[in-house]
Amino acid sequence: MNQSFEALVVDKQEDTFLTEVKTLSIDDLPKGNVLIKVHYSGVNYKDSLAAIPNGNIVKSYPFVPGIDLAGVVVSSEDDRFKEGDQVIATSYEIGVSHFGGYSEYARIPSEWIVPLPDGLSLKEAMIIGTAGFTAALSVQRLLENRLKQENGKVLVTGATGGVGSFATAILAKLGFEVEASTGKDSEHQYLRDLGASSIVSREEVYDGKIRSLGKQKWAAAVDPVGGEVLASVLSNIQYGGSVAVSGLTAGNKVPTTVFPFILRGVNLLGIDSVFSSMETRVNIWERLASDFKLNDLDSLVQQEITLQQLPDVLPTLLKGGARGRTIVKL
Repeated sequence: MNQSFEALVVDKQEDTFLTEVKTLSIDDLPKGNVLIKVHYSGVNYKDSLAAIPNGNIVKSYPFVPGIDLAGVVVSSEDDRFKEGDQVIATSYEIGVSHFGGYSEYARIPSEWIVPLPDGLSLKEAMIIGTAGFTAALSVQRLLENRLKQENGKVLVTGATGGVGSFATAILAKLGFEVEASTGKDSEHQYLRDLGASSIVSREEVYDGKIRSLGKQKWAAAVDPVGGEVLASVLSNIQYGGSVAVSGLTAGNKVPTTVFPFILRGVNLLGIDSVFSSMETRVNIWERLASDFKLNDLDSLVQQEITLQQLPDVLPTLLKGGARGRTIVKL
């Protein structure tokens, strides 16, 4: 099979950097034992970084970004997958050092592939994508660390982003009182529609001062923001509470003290969606298709775009212009 198809290609050559849709063939794809006809992909912060010359995501050029994809198996050398199977592939090296989902075809190692669970369509899987998976993994870890509805409010920072939106909606669906943090006054109704019971500004979460210990405001938190915001959140978590951290949009340095941990028993839970075990991955996707599944997934879609629109859309995440999810229909 040497069929030609379209893909978004980024290329860096000395003083030039190009992001454009190009025609490729199957032979251009990297090694992998499962060939997939991609139906949908999604836009993530890491994808936006891959589309700029100094994003420090892509390892070699030319390259096809896109850390998420969902599609149908065309051919497989692994007996676990057969032609016609619907599958999901996210994270691992996809869209970083292995050609990703911004392509009509992808060749992926079978050990990176999850069968599409009953209860989800390919489109729904990419509305969820890495962002929704990360949010669900965050909620799962909080539940494993004894979070219960009667404990009190759960804070979600960066609540209008992909991870924040899903965390807000999943927690609300499970019956938790969610306090959503955002700097966007125009998005308060969006967050209420997701299930947030209250909304606070960024300044109410972090007012510019880091305190060793603050008021015990929240039973737990989902934080895709990091930086000084995370330090402030930790100081305001109730005794024995937990914070699930998955991002660094506010920076990678956390100027905290040991006091929240040794005086209040606060747990800092690191959430890694890239190299989660396949057992964990399958379990989380099953939950996203069942008890974690949202009633109206389409409400989290900011826009559905084509490959041709990607070069204009990718920079918006780096400018803080995202709300919910952008999905790519191949």
